[in-house]
Amino acid sequence: MQKPMLILLALDESPFLQLGERALRSAGYDTTVAHDREGLARALQASSPSLLLIGERLHGESGLQLSAAQLERFPTLPILLYAEKDTHAIAREVLRVGLSGYIFPPLRTDDMVEAVKRSLERARRLGDWVRGEVGRTTASLQRQVVEFDTIFNNIADGVIILDKQARIILINQVACQVFGVAADSVFGKPIAQSLPHPDLQSMLGRSAEEGLKYHEINFDDGRVFNAHYAPIPNIGFAVTLQDISYLKELDHIKTDFVHTVSHDLRSPLTSVLGYAELIGRTGPLNEHQSEFMARLRSSIQDITALVNDLLDLGRLEAGFDTRREIVQLENILGYTLDILGGQVNAHNLQVRFESEPNLPPLKANPLRLRQMFDNLIGNAIKYTPPGGQIHIRLRAEGGQIILQVSDTGPGIPPSDQPRIFEKFYRGENVPDDVPGSGLGLAIVKSIVDSHHGRIWVESTLGQGSTFFVVLPAYVPPVS
Repeated sequence: MQKPMLILLALDESPFLQLGERALRSAGYDTTVAHDREGLARALQASSPSLLLIGERLHGESGLQLSAAQLERFPTLPILLYAEKDTHAIAREVLRVGLSGYIFPPLRTDDMVEAVKRSLERARRLGDWVRGEVGRTTASLQRQVVEFDTIFNNIADGVIILDKQARIILINQVACQVFGVAADSVFGKPIAQSLPHPDLQSMLGRSAEEGLKYHEINFDDGRVFNAHYAPIPNIGFAVTLQDISYLKELDHIKTDFVHTVSHDLRSPLTSVLGYAELIGRTGPLNEHQSEFMARLRSSIQDITALVNDLLDLGRLEAGFDTRREIVQLENILGYTLDILGGQVNAHNLQVRFESEPNLPPLKANPLRLRQMFDNLIGNAIKYTPPGGQIHIRLRAEGGQIILQVSDTGPGIPPSDQPRIFEKFYRGENVPDDVPGSGLGLAIVKSIVDSHHGRIWVESTLGQGSTFFVVLPAYVPPVS
């Protein structure tokens, strides 16, 4: 048997209260009574009335104000106001507060019961509509969750979402397979604890401190992933993992091929150059023959320089550059500037060198750093027009040494800037008569990478370029 609906009567003692109780009980409702604010609060807390009938005044307080307070707590509770008389002000206030309606004398018991029934029916219809909307919204959200889960777990790349405290709040199946974990075992835990891979932790640390966005994550089984770190406003961070193992293998095959071909070319080139030098000793050469031999020797030297660059690049990419010693970068840079002084004077350039005092040392290969300076400053000399300026600056910041090499050359087109560190790539605005193989900056980047540094360029077409190199300063071990 269905339990009768409960009507809460918040009214002062009066004949209307007694009449209302009898009428509602006769109509099949249960009733309970409250005579003041505290009693109303207790009754609402102890039971769940289907409707509240409240007087315009309750124990000296405004029934409208009390009703507004209850609607803040119970927004779906239908409330009828019993007003002392019908006025436009009462009607406006009832609408403003959001009550179901109001009744006023003269009033028959049937009128009161009918008003209660109308309010309950309206509340029932509203409840049915809300439940229907909630059901439809919930079903829609469930479909969206399923669709999102399907998409998220079928993305070819690994995806990890972290909150602001670096706890894992989402991880897809690919990322779980990459690190060999189950999603349930890492959900809600700090990534440092759940995925303690050193390359991943290094990327997260450097990204937070330096804004680093890309990093390679290497596994012992030969897999290599390109990791991308991106902040998500108001959420935290996202880490995506793209498998580049096959690209690394292709690059390794290409490097081996270039290395082999370079070695095979060097010996015959040396022989050809040697015989070219000996031709002049076999007898006098006329003017044309001497010119041809000079061109031959120049071409052989250019090819030999190219082969040497390829061999250097191959050694760097293969990881053979393991020599390290404590060096002062400003001393190596000063030596480079002395050697290149003749080229600077020949091009009528102004070179300004600034270095902060007491720069920290580096643990590096001094020969490779000299090669890096030769290429960067040599490029600045090559591309800066006569009368131009080259500005070189060394400074320390945050445990790093920062090198800036600026020139007033033609600049680099924006479309070329992402590719200038690639092998054999030359900018589209480089004149044909400017010598170069397109390997110099590739070698510079490999040297910087092997020293755990970073390099990038900022350039404006027609105004010049600035190359930035950031290298970690040497920190002596704590004894």
